[in-house]
Amino acid sequence: MAKTNLQHSFPKSFNHQIDAYIERSADFAKPILDHIRKVVHAACPEVEEAVKWGMPFFLYDGMMCNMAAFKEHCSFGFWKGKLIFGDKYAEAGEEAMGSFGRIKEISDLPSESILIGYIKKAMKLNEEGVKAPSNKARPKAQLKAPPYFMAALRKNKKALETYRNFTESNKRDYVEWVVEAKTEETRKKRLGTAIEWMAEGKARNWKYMKK
Repeated sequence: MAKTNLQHSFPKSFNHQIDAYIERSADFAKPILDHIRKVVHAACPEVEEAVKWGMPFFLYDGMMCNMAAFKEHCSFGFWKGKLIFGDKYAEAGEEAMGSFGRIKEISDLPSESILIGYIKKAMKLNEEGVKAPSNKARPKAQLKAPPYFMAALRKNKKALETYRNFTESNKRDYVEWVVEAKTEETRKKRLGTAIEWMAEGKARNWKYMKK
């Protein structure tokens, strides 16, 4: 596991809810979350902490970044990540929440100096009042699942039943995930995973939903 070079102690103003969140997390996740927290405070001493949607958030003139721990990985992301990274971390974002994919140890993160640079960019965006890119760009077209998608569903009665009972949003999550695959191999892999998850009654983003 990578060592951290940060030497300062935690501020007394730390949010106790986040202390408790880290304490409840898996053993592998605790040093990762502690490290992220230290780096954020090192870069932005005026940062405020809060728990939103069950996850630790860091605020500076508004939402700045957040972290989370799951059973086998952690995530760390920026509220205005598209403005900081562009498409640089698009592939990582396909497999996990956040900007850096699945974080299983500190060494999966960029170096402290690079992370601090990203945090400084996020601070500047908030200081200048730059708004996060809107997700309401245009009305979405009517959902139409491709024939190969529906053919695969019909071969699995449980998956088909789950799909039929889904909301339009849940259906779209799966269809777009499969259709937007960049290669045929990835498309087939995603379709197989989608059928498996729907057969278990799971939504596309079931890993991140509160139980």
